[in-house]
This record gives sequence, C-alpha cells and structure tokens, in this order.
Amino acid sequence: MPLIRKTADPLATAPPPLAEVISAFANGTSEERWVAARSAHDIPGSAKILGEALTRERNARVREAMFTSLARIATAESVALILPFLRSDEAYLRTGALDALRAMKGAVSPYLQRLLEDGDADVRLLACELVRNVPDDEAERLLCGLLEAEREPNVCASAVEVLAEIGGADALPVLARCEQRFRESPFLVFSIKVAADRIRSQP
Repeated sequence: MPLIRKTADPLATAPPPLAEVISAFANGTSEERWVAARSAHDIPGSAKILGEALTRERNARVREAMFTSLARIATAESVALILPFLRSDEAYLRTGALDALRAMKGAVSPYLQRLLEDGDADVRLLACELVRNVPDDEAERLLCGLLEAEREPNVCASAVEVLAEIGGADALPVLARCEQRFRESPFLVFSIKVAADRIRSQP
C-alpha cells in the first residue's frame, strides 16, 4: 500500500486549529485521531505534535496517517522526528519510518552520511535503502565509502545490492576489496560477483 495515496481527499477543507489536533490525539477515538493525523500536515507547528503522538499510537491506520503527514511536511524537523523510529524494536515502526523517509528525498539527503556511519548496523542497513533516492553518482560515492569500512556482512550485502543497480566503473575496485575482506562469506562473495558483472555489462 503506498504511503501517500493520490485519491480524492475527503478532508480537503480548511485544517482544524492545532489545539483540536492535540485534543484528538490525547482523547479522541481512533477515527478522530486518524482525521486529525490526516489534517495535521497543513497546520503550522504540527510536526512536533505528530512525532510525540506517534510514540504513543497503537492503531496501525492512525500511525500510517501520522507518518504520511510528517512525510508531507518534509522539513528537517519532520526528518529528525522520524529517524528515531529506525531504531525501534518493532518492525512495523521501522517500516513506517523507512517509507516516510523515502517519500521526502530532498529533506533526508543531508542525513544519509551520518546514517551510514551510525553505530547500529540495522540503521546502516536501512540507510542503504534510502540511498536509492539520491542521484546515482552521489549514491555510488556514499555506498563505496560505506563498503571501504563496513564490517557487517549484511550491511555490505545491502550496499552491494544497490550498487548492482546504480554503480559505475568506479565501484569495481571497491567491490573487489570488499570481496577480499569477506572471502569467507560465500553469499556476500557471490553477491559482489553478480553486482560487478552487472556493472561491467553496462554500456
């Protein structure tokens, strides 16, 4: 299901006051919270309210609407509010955060280098997916930098998968060095060979 639907929006009216959104998140039914979340992206100052409410929300439909509104706001503040959910122990929150961040390409770009250097391997792995959204030259630079230092095979595999799609000749020496470091990891060695063959086959 796409994060941001393109169907007619039944809420395409003047947004409610921020105080009403806060009240709905605190005391409303799931339907009232959903309506408030869907309206919030048009209300100045709502990003922080959405982020705080998202930490408490247990209804999947309301959470999706909250992530969607934060993605529509697409500011540095909304990115900062979503990033902590990449560390969640709950898969549904990590997935929601990743989808929201994918939807705001320009706002996320300044954070990619930091995410690829994060101390949490799971965050670095998810960051490889976000790199798909930047121009190919920048994506290649970021992922090659990651591969030169990365010690987790799963993170390398994620980076290699993206490089297989967008990488150029400059990525080949980096892939070769990574293959040598992980020569005892058959799956990763195989993935690197496939990626290098794909890159070499490009015109």
